[in-house]
Parts: sequence; C-alpha cells; structure tokens
Amino acid sequence: MQKLIDLSHTIINGMVTHKGLPPPIVCDYLSREDSRKNYTEGTEFQIGRIDMVANTGTYIDCPFHRYAGGKDLSEMPLERFFGIPTVVVRAGHLRRTEIRATDFEGTDVSGKAVLVHTGWSDRWGTPDYLEDHPFLTHDAAAYLRDRGAVLVGIDSHNIDDTRTKNSRPAHTVLLGAEILIVEHLRGLELLPDQGIQFSAVPPKWKGVGTFPVRAFAQIV
Repeated sequence: MQKLIDLSHTIINGMVTHKGLPPPIVCDYLSREDSRKNYTEGTEFQIGRIDMVANTGTYIDCPFHRYAGGKDLSEMPLERFFGIPTVVVRAGHLRRTEIRATDFEGTDVSGKAVLVHTGWSDRWGTPDYLEDHPFLTHDAAAYLRDRGAVLVGIDSHNIDDTRTKNSRPAHTVLLGAEILIVEHLRGLELLPDQGIQFSAVPPKWKGVGTFPVRAFAQIV
C-alpha cells in the first residue's frame, strides 16, 4: 500500500483565503428535514449548496488564470494533475521571505512537481497568514521554467509578492510556460525531499483558470 498524505486545507463556511475576496458560503439547498416529505418514512437526503470564488482554499492555477488565450482547466491533460514525480525544496520563512533561484540549485526539477516548503501554513486562519508571506522571485520562476519543472506548489498565501501591484512575475513566467501552480498547501513538513508523487485534480471546468483541489502526495 502506498502512503497518502493530504496536503490540502479544509474548506469551511466563512473562511478567508484572500483579503478582498468573499468567503465561501456552505449551506443546505435541501435539508434532511425538508427532504423527508419526498420519500417514505425513514428516508432522507441532504443536497448542499456552495457559493464561492474559484480562489478558495488550496487551489490550482492553469494558464487561463493569467492569460486570456491560455488553456483552462478543461483543456489541461489529466496527467498534468496526477501522479507527478516530485521534489520538495525547503525554504523556511524564518530565514527570509524571498525564495530565490539559488534555493533550487543542486535539485533536479526537470519533469517534476516542485513543492516549496516555507512553513507559512502554520499561520493559516490567522491575519498574519495574509501579510508579508514568502514568495518566488522572477529569477526563481525563470530558473524553474528553464530547467523543466511542470508544476510549482507553495505552502504560502501566494507564489508572488502581493505587497505591491506588480506584474506578478512568478504567475506570468510559470503560467506562460504552462507550468501549473498550486497555492495554500499544507503538511509539506511531513514529506521526504524525494521519492514521492504529487496529485492535485480539479473539476473539468470550461472557462475557469483556478479551482480548489484535494492535493496529496504518495510516498512511493
């Protein structure tokens, strides 16, 4: 049996993923109590309703998120989301918040998902999580692109520096090369640096570039 490790945050009613974006509303469309009139005695069902923006919880970005002509979730091949050979790079936020190209030197990233473990997920659910978080520099994103990474994940609020209205270089570089991005990961401290596969499969949405995933790692 392969060991599976869940790397996703739980989505709950009212949680905040980004400042300025509405939190999800999770409620009954049809409650169990109300459903009873439709069935024989002792039979009941719940039909849930979810209202949310796509950038909620742990989610994946594909090119359409950044580029109008980029592939959306329905157009990305399924193998881009599942069973990807993976390396974990440790870049603790207590050292610095800028994740640089030098942090990836000596690591073979070609054809791999690169998961950046900063430890920032410990602040999830607190106001601190949304401020002054770790991020990739332009040079780091270009380094990963040029060396053949196929997905980059991070356990931080955003893969880019959000303190200013900049060009979002990490999103621009990576999604421009069809390198997928997963943000708001958790549990990366539970993973070995290598010998794992990463999966983060979204629904097959047309016209959507971002959506929550159940991200997980398989230790192989």
